[in-house]
Amino acid sequence: MREAPQPQLNGAFYGPSIPPPQTKSSYRPGRRGGGGGLLGCLCSCVFNLIYQIICTILVIVGVIVLIFWLIYRPQPLKFRVTDATLTQFDYSTTNQTMYYNLAVNMTVRNPNKRLGVYYDKIEARALYEGERIATTDIPKFYQGHKSTEDMFALFRGQNIVTLDTKDLNKFNSEKSTGTYSIDVKLYMKIRFKVRDGIKPKFKPRIECELRLPLDSNGRSTGTFETKKCDFDWRR
Repeated sequence: MREAPQPQLNGAFYGPSIPPPQTKSSYRPGRRGGGGGLLGCLCSCVFNLIYQIICTILVIVGVIVLIFWLIYRPQPLKFRVTDATLTQFDYSTTNQTMYYNLAVNMTVRNPNKRLGVYYDKIEARALYEGERIATTDIPKFYQGHKSTEDMFALFRGQNIVTLDTKDLNKFNSEKSTGTYSIDVKLYMKIRFKVRDGIKPKFKPRIECELRLPLDSNGRSTGTFETKKCDFDWRR
């Protein structure tokens, strides 16, 4: 009887050996030590500091304005056109020239009890359909507490004014009725006189929408009704 062949391996077979795990590299592309983080932190600190400074300034200004308002309670100035006379208002389509003669009497009321007003600059403009007709300066003056002052503006002469088809049609329509829509605007630089010497500056704009009669012979007709003007605060 033959003996069974003996196996060539003396121990159990578990397959090929497993290579050892590779160590992960700590290098990451795009990084060079801790410099980037330090720079980012520095920029963040600078921006936060600037933001805090701006906020502090705004708070201080707000507190000053609030205290000023609580003490003096400033009220808007009141402008009115008491009389306006239009004796010429012609337009030539040949040379796009407007011929005009407009006189405007106005009053300004200062209702404040503790504030005087320095009118450092007053520029009056006459406009038709948004197009400027003429500009004139009104002399500067000082207005005391709770007082009313008169102002006068004269627009006379000729000026090139571009009217499109729509504006020209309206001009011809108003010419047939003898009444024109003309705006008078005031661009101002003023200072309030305060007892402790503070003189806040403002640049208000005043707009007066007028309806002015004129007959075909160039004579003003009808009566003018006092017109209240719109007041717009600007700083």
